[in-house]
Amino acid sequence: MKQLSHLVKKVSSILDRLAGLCFFSVMLLIVANIVLRTVFNQPILGTYELVGFLTGMGVALALAHCAFQDGHIAVSFIMERLPRKTQSIAAVLVNTASSILWAAAAWSLGKFGQTMKIKGLVSPSAEIPVYPFIYLVAFGLVGLCLVLLFKSLVSFREVLGIDTAKKVTR
Repeated sequence: MKQLSHLVKKVSSILDRLAGLCFFSVMLLIVANIVLRTVFNQPILGTYELVGFLTGMGVALALAHCAFQDGHIAVSFIMERLPRKTQSIAAVLVNTASSILWAAAAWSLGKFGQTMKIKGLVSPSAEIPVYPFIYLVAFGLVGLCLVLLFKSLVSFREVLGIDTAKKVTR
């Protein structure tokens, strides 16, 4: 279980670093565009499109790490008052349902990306192919599914009374 925890943590951390790279690229692109527009009167073609693509990728790639760190908003006012076993059962159900939902979204995005690749869809002004960005968003969602399935497994083991004394290291 500890090895699985380490693997999931490593994958989510790598995806988070890629997300950071996306947001850093957005910042550099915007600053470079402003400087080039102001100084040389030559803006970077497709800045608006690239910022949108990179931001979408950054958000999707950061989801897994955020979920691993329990960084998402959770309404736990009622759950805190329930017995630990009931909380674990609810966590199994919620995490499993969430992983199914996000897996379906990732699958749909993969199919959509394939369709865009076949059709040859490109962005309007810079004519950048769209499908790689769609694939990377889907990949980020697969990472999120991995974390949610891991959390389901941890909660399921708590329901069964296995490793309840050991908590998953973050």
